[in-house]
Amino acid sequence: MTVETGQTPPLTGHDLIQDYLKTLDASPGVYRMLNDKAEVLYVGKARNLKARVSNYARPSGHSARIARMIRETSAMMFLTTRTETEALLLEQNLIKQLKPRYNVLLRDDKSFPNILIGKEHRFPQIKKHRGRKTEKGSYFGPFASAGAVNRTLNQLQKVFLLRNCSDAMFESRTRPCLQYQIKRCSGPCVGKIDEAGYAALVADAERFLEGKSTAVQAELAEQMQAASEAMEFERAAALRDRIRALTQVQQAQGVNPRGVAEADVIAVHLESGQACVQVFFIRANQSWGNRDFYPRTGAGAEEPEILQAFLAQFYDDKDPPRLILLSHPIEDEDLMADLLAQRAGRRVELAVPRRGEKAELVENATRNARESLARRMAESATQNRLLAGLAEAFDLDAPPRRIEVYDNSHIQGAIAVGGMIVSGPDGFLKSQYRKFNIKGDAGAQGDDFGMMREVLTRRFERLLKEDPERKTDAWPDLLLIDGGAGQVSAVAGVMAEMGVDDIAMVGVAKGIDRDQGKEEFHRPGEPPFALQRNDPVLYFIQRLRDEAHRWAIGAHRAKRAKAVGATPLDDVPGVGAARKRALLAHFGSAKAVSRAGLADLMAVDGISETMARTIHDFFHAKG
Repeated sequence: MTVETGQTPPLTGHDLIQDYLKTLDASPGVYRMLNDKAEVLYVGKARNLKARVSNYARPSGHSARIARMIRETSAMMFLTTRTETEALLLEQNLIKQLKPRYNVLLRDDKSFPNILIGKEHRFPQIKKHRGRKTEKGSYFGPFASAGAVNRTLNQLQKVFLLRNCSDAMFESRTRPCLQYQIKRCSGPCVGKIDEAGYAALVADAERFLEGKSTAVQAELAEQMQAASEAMEFERAAALRDRIRALTQVQQAQGVNPRGVAEADVIAVHLESGQACVQVFFIRANQSWGNRDFYPRTGAGAEEPEILQAFLAQFYDDKDPPRLILLSHPIEDEDLMADLLAQRAGRRVELAVPRRGEKAELVENATRNARESLARRMAESATQNRLLAGLAEAFDLDAPPRRIEVYDNSHIQGAIAVGGMIVSGPDGFLKSQYRKFNIKGDAGAQGDDFGMMREVLTRRFERLLKEDPERKTDAWPDLLLIDGGAGQVSAVAGVMAEMGVDDIAMVGVAKGIDRDQGKEEFHRPGEPPFALQRNDPVLYFIQRLRDEAHRWAIGAHRAKRAKAVGATPLDDVPGVGAARKRALLAHFGSAKAVSRAGLADLMAVDGISETMARTIHDFFHAKG
């Protein structure tokens, strides 16, 4: 017998989308497609919302990816905007925030380093700079990596003899440092060069970084010839060395296009659902390196969609160049050019060259993308085999997608730091590494068990607060702890208290004679065991443990170095870096500052009567 309930099943897929069309008009805007769990599947933008959404209402003619997405759609959300550019900007903000499954997502959004020649000092410093350009000076970049910047800086110091020391070190010098002795600095700190002479070096360095290297080289050659004719052979030899160093810089920068002064060359290669985007940076007719990216392809997106999403996300916090050369045309080229022009404050051209030098640059980037993806896919296959072996060795239900490895570092309880590294099918996920300054008594007492308890408690309390339903991929499948049965027992107790007792954990102990290769593995309630000495899974675990150790040691050393430079002045209200430098330069030590009278303190530049009284009261109120 059939019972009539009077309820109709909720609409989904094509029928649902067709129903939404009744409420839409031709406005530009952004739409979101959600599944039955209210999870956002896809975020898209449209010049005309009604026209765009009507494409999804058609029952056929879709790619397998889009058809699958439509079937999963149980609801939609819409936001109208005033302009199409606003819609594109809003779309990218929502993608970055929500990370929908069917959108292309750039997973590596680190900033790129630049070279900065400061302008706030009489003798400007040349240095590497990363992040917001808030410091006054001339910026040159971006460079593809810190290594590329360091190599260029190393050579530029030989050519232009600009200082790389901090302002504080500069002010405190009384004799030339090693950089001057090895001819990498002109020694402005001790008067080896006057302000006008140093300004000329700065101007030459800026001209070189702007691409006028031929003129700089010609001038140096003329100066060398003049010095030789005047029998100033030592000066001529120094100029000769600078010319040689300048030549080395030009050679190190690889392919230097003559017809392209400033551009980013962006090429994508797609294979087996995986993509590699290769970016080459060309500035001042010089190649400043390249970087590869592996965006999530949104369950089957094609090259034009991948490139369009990459452009919008890549230049979200970076200045686009005047020209961007692409391997494939994108759908909304005019709209993307308008968005990038707004961000840059000037015109930005997008082009897909078919012949000439520009086409050769794109072809070179495409070849690099293809080769990089092939290497990554080979490495990924190896990584997947190791993860499968790890699952078998530790009796896991499936190969882990996210492994978190924990280690502590301290010196007899002093400056205790905990470290967490993350690994998975894509290898080490360095953007998700974490450091923990040990705050409890365990650190001061050198209690390794207590420190591990504190680190795990803080880590999982935060996870439980931010993602209690485990909807994100931030939850690990496996915890590796540096230590034996005691460490594992401490961690198991913490996890049980928090109600997180379904995550596998393994302690990695050095074993007999603390010899690498004889590691013992400890699991809660299980006897310890070992792997064969030549087992690839054992080598894999050793690499994970060593990386966690390196990360924790690095955090500890950084904190220790900071502590060494600390003084009681750091705790005085109102005394920042500038006043601290002034006080130490005047009195010679923090101890002398603590003993100074009001009149002596007021004699220091930048210390008012009120500030002097604050400093005086801080030290004398203690005793």
